[in-house]
Amino acid sequence: MNNANLLGPWIRRFLLEHVQERNLARNTQQSYRDTLVQLVPFVVQKIRRPVERLEVTDVTPEIVRLFLVDIETTRGCVPATRNQRLATIHALARHIGLNSPEHIEWCGQIRSIPFKRVARPLVSYLEKPEMEGLLKAPDRRTKQGQRDYALLLFLYNTGARADEAAHVRVADVNLGRVPERDFSSVLIRGKGNKKRLCPLWSHTALTLVSLINDRAQSEHVFLNRRGRPITRFGIHEMIERYVKSLRENMPSLTTKRVSPHTIRHTSATHLLRAGVDINTIRGWLGHVSLATTNIYAEIDLEMKAEALRHCEVKDPKPRKPPKHWKEDAEIMAFLRRL
Repeated sequence: MNNANLLGPWIRRFLLEHVQERNLARNTQQSYRDTLVQLVPFVVQKIRRPVERLEVTDVTPEIVRLFLVDIETTRGCVPATRNQRLATIHALARHIGLNSPEHIEWCGQIRSIPFKRVARPLVSYLEKPEMEGLLKAPDRRTKQGQRDYALLLFLYNTGARADEAAHVRVADVNLGRVPERDFSSVLIRGKGNKKRLCPLWSHTALTLVSLINDRAQSEHVFLNRRGRPITRFGIHEMIERYVKSLRENMPSLTTKRVSPHTIRHTSATHLLRAGVDINTIRGWLGHVSLATTNIYAEIDLEMKAEALRHCEVKDPKPRKPPKHWKEDAEIMAFLRRL
């Protein structure tokens, strides 16, 4: 059997050359891996052939379509997840097609499988009182509460993703000599290891001073209760816990699913309301495309209402009909004096 036709070596090349050499984000690498871990056994089951003998063309368009249906029906995944899995298969087919001319036709057939149309969900964010309530939730008299407060404040200040905040190290934080006066910033590593500098409020800087004082430069800023680096899942769990405790006294939170990304949306929306231009917000959040940032200009109902008030057509006061000359007291008095 021709080794160029075997699927296994191509998957290996794809993961080593396409994924690692392009320095894709960890989450993207894990997504590619998860897709292939699900796809390969599915193909083996359908064609009844040992995994080591699978050929590239065994992954037919019909099997891929059945795999995508299985993801939604058997696994109960949403269409967005189905599209994510298909994107990996498209990337694998493209990699093989670029490096193996005899598989160009197969590549075109696989890449012609369309993505499912998915309605873009409304972006959720917190109003100012809700965000302030969340920041007040941790008990700052305890060490754990101080860490939680610092993490919530950091997320709100920077608009960082959960994974980005989890990987910030002490060396990434540049605190001013006098935080209340001097400029402070943090280096954030985003998707694809893209780096961006984000300014820190003086209050955030002062809060981080007490958190990272006398810590090694190589250590992570935010640690869990066991002194290990907190994970993005730990950040999700922390936020959900505080939001749950707030819902009784803040009914507006009962209709919102609050996550670290909600705080990211909140940061962008509040920056927009404060008059920060959209291009600055794009750099602040680490968006590659300005179109991604423009969603915040679309969702802010408060700014829409304010704009509406400025251009609203006022209903003119109705003019009183002029009085008949016989009803005008001054004119009648004048006429009687003649």
